[in-house]
Formats: sequence, structure tokens, C-alpha cells
Amino acid sequence: MSTVRPPNPLAWRLRLYALAALFLVLLVTAAKITLDGLSRRSAVPARRPARTIPNTDVNPYGANFFLAREVEPWKRDKTLRMAAAAGIGWVKQQFPWEEIEPTRKGEFLDPATKTDAWAKYDQIVDTCEEYGLQIVARLDRPPDWTRQDNAHKQRPPDDFNDYGDFVYEFVKHYEGRINYIQIWNEPNIFPEWGNQPVDPGAYVRLLRIAYQRAREANPNVYVLSAPLAITLGEPHPEAGSWRSMNDLLFLEEMYRAGAAEWFDIYSANAFGMDHPPEDPPDASTLNFQRVLLHREIMERYGDRDKAVWFNEYGWNAAPESIPEDRLTWRRVTEKEQAEYALRGIELGRREWPWAGVFMIWYFRQVGNIPIDEAEYYFRMVDPDFTPRPLYLAIHDAAQGRQPAGPGLYQETSPAVGTHGRWRTAISDVALGGAFLYSDVEGASATFSFEGPGVDLLTMRLPDSGRLLVSLDGRTVPGLDTDAQGLSYVDLRSPGAQMRARIPLVRGAGPGEHTLRLTVSTQAEGDSGGGKCILDAFDVVTDEDRPFPIIPLAASLLALGLDGWLLWRTFRHARWILRAP
Repeated sequence: MSTVRPPNPLAWRLRLYALAALFLVLLVTAAKITLDGLSRRSAVPARRPARTIPNTDVNPYGANFFLAREVEPWKRDKTLRMAAAAGIGWVKQQFPWEEIEPTRKGEFLDPATKTDAWAKYDQIVDTCEEYGLQIVARLDRPPDWTRQDNAHKQRPPDDFNDYGDFVYEFVKHYEGRINYIQIWNEPNIFPEWGNQPVDPGAYVRLLRIAYQRAREANPNVYVLSAPLAITLGEPHPEAGSWRSMNDLLFLEEMYRAGAAEWFDIYSANAFGMDHPPEDPPDASTLNFQRVLLHREIMERYGDRDKAVWFNEYGWNAAPESIPEDRLTWRRVTEKEQAEYALRGIELGRREWPWAGVFMIWYFRQVGNIPIDEAEYYFRMVDPDFTPRPLYLAIHDAAQGRQPAGPGLYQETSPAVGTHGRWRTAISDVALGGAFLYSDVEGASATFSFEGPGVDLLTMRLPDSGRLLVSLDGRTVPGLDTDAQGLSYVDLRSPGAQMRARIPLVRGAGPGEHTLRLTVSTQAEGDSGGGKCILDAFDVVTDEDRPFPIIPLAASLLALGLDGWLLWRTFRHARWILRAP
């Protein structure tokens, strides 16, 4: 007869203690996995929302210049050198038609010297390129041969096709060098439309002809509409006409005449008058935020995907010695002028996803604006090159820009710098509506960023080339290297790959880094030497790795199983452990 062995209290006690200890270990493990995942994600800066409207992911700092009025080249050079040093990236410059094609159609000669009329402007473009400054060219002021009535020099030509032909010649002459042109200036007021009633429909016809001719000369040029003078209007002696037309009404009439099809970027004037930049918009008030009323009209006509660039932007700091009746732009102090300009740019970049470049009016004049005129006191720099508080404020703000953090950045971003010959191509398949490309040996682009990784967004084609890649001047780990030990990526692909993503950098340490991409024609076989395309850069981080769901699920499953065993063991063991 068999006997039943009594349960061993010690064995049950050890089993209970072991399961309890394992439960605590698994609980701590699950908690650690959860906290590590959450802390890793919370420690990483949030990804910057992508600026999806073309021509908005740009250096916001620009200014208006009067370089063509300078007689001495060294003054042009110093002006642009100071602008570049302040972080300004855009030069708004007038190219008067009357100086380039002065005497007859098709003849581009200076009538006084019989020399090339382009030469002075070519030198301006050369100097801008030397300092890495992009130009927005204002095209207006027709020559006398284009009109019967020459009483007012701003009056448009009698035949708009003459202007279209000039636009074609200008765009062709500067193809690949000037990518942005502005068609006319303030057509809603006298005297910019001459001694005649202003006419929105006529301006749209001029704009259409100019746009078509510009794109015929270069399909990759951007056309800006003429900025409208902000005004409440002034009637013309002719019944039912306007000498100066309310800017909101003029814009509405432009859209009714079909203007939306004939410009790529809306150009707006934005003078703050004596109001701070936070002053809300009102149809009866002239202030900085009046641009929001312009934007409402644009969106009402379906023009939501266009950027707004600020053509003439700023506040006037005329002294108390100038009487009130001569304060066209009202008055603020110089301290307020600088503060308001920065606050307006920051507000626009933060709250308006359609805001692009802010062209401050103006950088420096050559001495033709007298000191007793209010317009003198817009300047960032005095005629003798003394910087004003506005210049210093922009300089400090631009120098304080942070490197690109987590997020997507277009090739036009201020974090991207180019060296050598790169061209812009407008394309519907590009992320921001355009991309940069080059097939020139040694042309390079830099990208300043802060984060562990960077991807290049590009287009890979059968005839694409090769990019040499360096990080802070060194070879990039994980990339292929050539015979000279230089890291590179080959963009060639048997079939076209649009919006291809190529990981370039992983595991970069903390701090700011500089990624450099250089076009190389020295490649093995038939790779390299072709077109290299830069569409965008994406700064990726640890946040881009998924939350550790699988390890956490495994630990929770084990924790649940152990808890169930612990509960069952405790139910049995408690009777045994209590037995005498």
C-alpha cells in the first residue's frame, strides 16, 4: 500500500519567493522599457512642420538697394559686403528698361558712350554672386520710344508687347543667374501708372504678356506680381475712375480679370506706419497686418498655394524736426523701428505659413534723398556706411539663427548654402515645387544641422551623377568610398526614381554639423559626371525609430504569466504553510 508524502513547506516557500522575485524583475523591466522609450522621445526636439508652400522655406531677410545709382564700384562692393555680413540673402534691385534698351527697340547701347548697356548691371549681378546674394529684379520705367505721351516716365508703354519683348531679353540675358523678376511696381497709384486712371484689367494684360514671355525665355524663372501701394484711394477727375485705387479693391479686380494664372509669388507692400506689428488688420487702417486682408482675397479666389513676399517692409524713424504733414509713413523711434521689424518677421514666419522674404525698405541710399525728407529715415545703413540700429538688429537676429533641427528642409532653406554653379528647376514632382541641380565639377552645397542623422531627397535618373559627401570635413561612416578614400553617393539609377530618399548620415554626435555635397565627374565606369539633384534634406532623429513595442509586449506577457503562476502558487501554498 502506497503512502502519500506530505507537502514540503520549504519547497513551496522557495517556489513562492522565486516567482515573487521574478515578478518584481519583470515589473521593473517593463517599467524601464516604457520609461526609456518615453524619455527618448521626449528628449528629442519636435520635428519642425514642413513649409509646403513653394518659396516659403527661404532666408527671410532681404532689402531694397539702389546699386545702379552708385558711380564708384567700391561703394557697391562695400554695400553688398555689409549686407551679406548682416545675414541678408536677397537683393531687391530695379533694372530700369529705359537704361538697358534706351533709344530704339532691340538696341542695348548706352547712348552717351555707345557701349553695352547691360555692362553696369552685369557688374551688379557679378558682385551679388560674389557675396552669395540672390536678386529679385524689378522691371519697369519704359524708355521714351515706347510711348507717344512721355509726360510721366513711369507710364506703361503704348504697346504692352514691347514690354513683353524686353522681359524676354532680360530673362534670357540673366538665365540661371536671376531667378526672380517683379513685373512693374504699384500699378494702383499715380504716378506708377502714369497720368491716366489706374486700370486693374490693363495691368493684368501687361502681367500676362510678361509672364508668358518670361517663361518662354526660361521655364524656371519665378514671376512676382507688382506690389500694390497700401492706400485708401483717391478719385480721378474722370467720373468713376481712380487716380489711386484702394489696394484691396484693385487686388479684387485683378483676380476677377484672371491674374491668378500669371504670377508665381504675390508681392505685397507692408509698411507698419505708427502701429506695432501685432496691430490687427482693418480695411480702414494702413498697417503691417493689412497683408492678411490681401491674403483673404487670394484664398477666396483659390490662390492658397502661393507664397507672399514682402516687397517694401518696415517702419519710418523720422525725427521730431520733420513736421506731421510730411510724414507719409507716420513715425516711430529708431529703437521701435528695429524692434518692430524683427517682431514682424518673427510673427510672419511663426503664424503665416505662406510668408516668404521680407524686403526691408531700404538698405542704403547713395545720397540723393535729403536728410530733411522722411524717406531718409528708413535706412539700415547711412550713406557714409554707418550702421543704424535696424542693421544691427537684423545682423544679430540672423547670426542667432539655429541650425536645422529635426524636420524637412527645402533646397532653398537658409540652412543650405551653395557654391559654384547650381540652377533652379521648377517641377511638379519636386517636394517644394522646384529643385536645385548641377553637373559642374566642384560645385558644392552645404547643409548645417543639429541631430544624429540626415537624409537627402533627390531624383535618381539613368544619367545622374555622383556626389562626394563629407561631414565636418571628414569621411562619412557607412557610405561607399572611392580610390582616394572619399565618401560618396551614386545618384544613378536604371529607372527614374522621383523623390528618392538616400540616408547620408547616422550617429552624428551632439552639436552643430556641416554636411557638404560636391559634384564629382571623377567616377569609375560611366557613373558620375551627370546631373546631381538636391530636392530637400530631412534631419532624422531617434524619435524616428518606433517605440519599443515588441520588447515591452514580451516583458508584459512574461509578467502576466508569472503573475498567474504566482497567484496559483500562493493559493496552494497558503494552506500548506499554515498547516501544523
